[in-house]
Amino acid sequence: MTDPGPPTLGLLLAGGLARRMGGGDKPLRTIAGRTILAHVLERLASQCDGLLLNANGDPSRFADYGLPVVADSVPDFAGPLAGILAGLDWLAVNRPGAEWLVSVAADTPFIPRDLVARLHAAREAGNVPLACAASGGWTHPVIGLWPVALREELRHALTVEDERKIDRWTARHGVVSVEWPVEPVDPFFNANRPDDLADAERLHAALGDA
Repeated sequence: MTDPGPPTLGLLLAGGLARRMGGGDKPLRTIAGRTILAHVLERLASQCDGLLLNANGDPSRFADYGLPVVADSVPDFAGPLAGILAGLDWLAVNRPGAEWLVSVAADTPFIPRDLVARLHAAREAGNVPLACAASGGWTHPVIGLWPVALREELRHALTVEDERKIDRWTARHGVVSVEWPVEPVDPFFNANRPDDLADAERLHAALGDA
């Protein structure tokens, strides 16, 4: 059995503007009769010591999911790093003994069920504080592990340096990427455009219950 690693809170990032989808909340679009967010939650919940949602605007639209909802503290839709900082701040206040956050995009319905364990194992093996997912030769810096210990460095980068690029910031501190296979389905497929929803339906059928 794979070591699950230290207790880790899951952060679902849903704070973007979804311009390519035509606006609205991408995670609330449906695949196989369930919202994308429901698919992500089903896959991530058992891997984490609790879940948290990052979203801006009225949080009541996510009320059915029973999750704490935190908005970006950095203004003007500063990107995923702002959502990650919001999650780290929530964790520091509400779970003061916890040290780790894993972030996933809330529009990735096929998140692997061994995500957290493999990221922790790679981080420990590489003796670095950060880890992110990869597939098909591409890294996915939004999907990764974040230590609470780095939250003030992240705040400085966002608010003083105006840093927005995740991979540029993680490279400063040390990060390892972990590769997943893309067959039968790329586990980090995300629904960005309306046409992607039809692809997601097809991929969901190919994946079955895996």
